[in-house]
Amino acid sequence: MNIKVGSGYDVHKLVSGRKLILGGVEIPFELGLLGHSDADVLLHAIADALLGALALGDIGLHFPDTDEANKDLDSKILLGKVYDLVRENGYKLNNLDATIVMQRPKLRPQIKMMRKNISAILDSPIENISIKATTSERLGFVGREEGVEAFATVLLIRDNA
Repeated sequence: MNIKVGSGYDVHKLVSGRKLILGGVEIPFELGLLGHSDADVLLHAIADALLGALALGDIGLHFPDTDEANKDLDSKILLGKVYDLVRENGYKLNNLDATIVMQRPKLRPQIKMMRKNISAILDSPIENISIKATTSERLGFVGREEGVEAFATVLLIRDNA
């Protein structure tokens, strides 16, 4: 098989006293995401999409929250290690499409930097990295500003290099 598709999803609770980090970018906001690592829902969803495309499990398998080595782990490192597995299995990223769902703050000013970060980690041109942000129109836990969701879809291709 020369192509593989994977989808990923992650969610974290918004709390005070934590930084809000999305796509490896610290976002100015009064709330941050609760998690064992830095809780970057976007990078976690992308990592799960990559792992799923190759049937390699999920980030909980590779980076369990019971392992103190993963405490406050920078998710850029986590994503890099996952992408190393993709490369070791003979694939590379063709393209990524991801969506962050949160009520506020607006993320448009940070999306370009998120794309740059992810492009560098996944060794792929920025044109292959799509990041979108939307709200839930004040519906559900996202609309009540209790948490943040992220969805990601990746297309991997066999690396013949």
